[in-house]
Amino acid sequence: GTPANIIVGSHVWVEDPTLAWIDGEVLSIKNNEVHVQTSNGKKVTTDRSKVFPKDMEAPPGGVDDMTRLSYLHEPGVLQNLATRYELNEIYTYTGSILIAVNPFQRLPHLYDTHMMEQYKGADFGELSPHVFAIADVAYREMINEGKNNSILVSGESGAGKTETTKMLMRYLAHLGGRSGVEGRTVEQQVLESNPVLEAFGNAKTVRNNNSSRFGKFVEIQFDKTGRISGAAIRTYLLERSRVCQINTPERNYHCFYFLCAAPHEV
Repeated sequence: GTPANIIVGSHVWVEDPTLAWIDGEVLSIKNNEVHVQTSNGKKVTTDRSKVFPKDMEAPPGGVDDMTRLSYLHEPGVLQNLATRYELNEIYTYTGSILIAVNPFQRLPHLYDTHMMEQYKGADFGELSPHVFAIADVAYREMINEGKNNSILVSGESGAGKTETTKMLMRYLAHLGGRSGVEGRTVEQQVLESNPVLEAFGNAKTVRNNNSSRFGKFVEIQFDKTGRISGAAIRTYLLERSRVCQINTPERNYHCFYFLCAAPHEV
């Protein structure tokens, strides 16, 4: 995937101000300048270091593990994710890492009990990429090795971190036998704390109406038999500067607006 592979007639990716990357064919090369005819009919001249080869033998539906891509560069990764996204395949592996693309719609069939049972005990990579597969690997390793295990959920604002965390907890609660107190499962108790945490820690931003302005570490505890015995939530890195200073058109923490909208005392 180095620029040295680029010759006249090569199919390549070049930067595009609207689409980020667009494919095309190299017309000529002069020193470090590459002239490309793009697929939308434009002619582009760019630096040789900013041209990336395109895999013409890539499967039409993309690959479910991007370590199998011929060229692991930015346009190749984005094209693969976009191709799968169009087929409603929102999950893709990169080795042991799972990439999730927010579908901005509900896909209940992906998270029902039947789907949980399918991933229960399945070898990693045996089934299609899924957040349940990551949770299952972490749970099995914890049980087999007798050691604590962690799953890191990261992403930009609005990427779906909170929803992904909920899915992970649902699956772990499914594996852990749904042990509960007073008729409520541990998972339910943890999820029921979310509105309180979000009221005091979430705010409207330019990119997300319900953006978490704090970090959250959810700890689910299991006994020796693998059943859930308890849970704890730790919060950190609260954006305290927002309390006294916010930028237009962003808003302060939800709780202040709740207090202002509260009914008069009777």
